[in-house]
Amino acid sequence: MTLAEPASRTIGERVAEEGALIVSGHDRTGIVAAVSTVLTQAGANIVSLDQHSTNPADGTFFQRTVFRLHDLAVVRTELEKALDRELADGLGLQWRLVESDQPKRMAIFASKTDHCLLDLLWRQQRGELKANVQMVISNHPDLAEKVRWFGVPYFYVPVKDGDKKTAEEEHLRLLAGNVDFIVLARYMQILSGDFIGGVGVPIINIHHSFLPAFIGAGPYQKAKDRGVKLIGATAHYVTEDLDEGPIIEQDVVRVTHADTTRDLMRRGADVERLVLARAVAWHAEDRVLRNGNSTVVFAS
Repeated sequence: MTLAEPASRTIGERVAEEGALIVSGHDRTGIVAAVSTVLTQAGANIVSLDQHSTNPADGTFFQRTVFRLHDLAVVRTELEKALDRELADGLGLQWRLVESDQPKRMAIFASKTDHCLLDLLWRQQRGELKANVQMVISNHPDLAEKVRWFGVPYFYVPVKDGDKKTAEEEHLRLLAGNVDFIVLARYMQILSGDFIGGVGVPIINIHHSFLPAFIGAGPYQKAKDRGVKLIGATAHYVTEDLDEGPIIEQDVVRVTHADTTRDLMRRGADVERLVLARAVAWHAEDRVLRNGNSTVVFAS
């Protein structure tokens, strides 16, 4: 017995491919109508539509429209011409068309801590992410065997004698043309502005976030010593300002005086995994739209 392709993907002998149209720009009347008209005239069926305006009177408009269109890859050029004519020239909007069936290429940077790294590899293996891990890059050799078990190339690039520039040049060589975004899965090195600018793709980071914040070594012990009641994690895009880039996702878990430092570390690792996985999944599905140093996240 063979399993047929799901009926929702094929009508007759033509493949109905999924696309996502991302639109942003100055809010004004007629944007939703224009998007719908262009897609309808191209023969697309709109599956979902999310939109947001920072201020309906004079704000910035964001929209993500998911649609299905027969032979999208074939008709894409004509569709792009229509989008340019109606959205860019006609309404002054920025737009981006994505073929959703094509997974994004992801690189993961890690050091010695493995919980976020292995969670992402496991989720990719289970098909939970619209992304393929192309490589793992680390400044330590410790996780090589664990990563190779998933069939993913592992590159050990040490920072010798504090020479971060040479290491980052090797990173850029490995990444050039091979990835669409990067994830820092507890990578314990600060990226230089030259690297961030030179790599040319979005970078997502994860870090713990306590109230109050505890920076430096031993944050969980500091949190225990202060009697914190909440621990959490923040996933954000990387900018040259350390840990101050646009936030994608956050979450917290409640703890008590009875929790040991080890308990806090375990619960912190759990929330870091979940927050990073959600951020990566949403980015890979083009659900995260940047708005200055903030984000609009269509996560429904």
